[in-house]
Amino acid sequence: MKTRFLTPVFLAILIVSTSAWAQNPIVGKWKSIDDKSGAVRSIVEITERGSKLYGRIVKIFPQPHEDPDPLCNECSSDDDRYKKKILGMEIIRDMKKNDQEYAGGHILDPEVGKVYRCKIWLEGETLKVRGYLGPFFRTQTWQKVP
Repeated sequence: MKTRFLTPVFLAILIVSTSAWAQNPIVGKWKSIDDKSGAVRSIVEITERGSKLYGRIVKIFPQPHEDPDPLCNECSSDDDRYKKKILGMEIIRDMKKNDQEYAGGHILDPEVGKVYRCKIWLEGETLKVRGYLGPFFRTQTWQKVP
């Protein structure tokens, strides 16, 4: 009788622990770091929907001379994010797994309003985020939020 009871309980524990173990390590909150100053600019939460990754700004760290609740005034007027609040904005869209990285999607830099082709991958404990404009690219290193 005890064996019958333990088997479903054991299976439930195994399923829960396996799904936690298999979670995508890129999913979670990341600190975006300014390339020039080294200051934390925002916290981006990366989530998985279906087989794609998306990233939304969940916190910003404006400089004293900057608007504490900015809008994406620099975004293109045909972009659905135009004149919307940057806090809560989805800046990473449609990233698909490709070997050891995610690519094929786009990232928005709301400060300049430009959308770039994007590739992201893990290097140790950091997330590399690369935006492409034609043959040119810029790579940022983001840090995991504990």
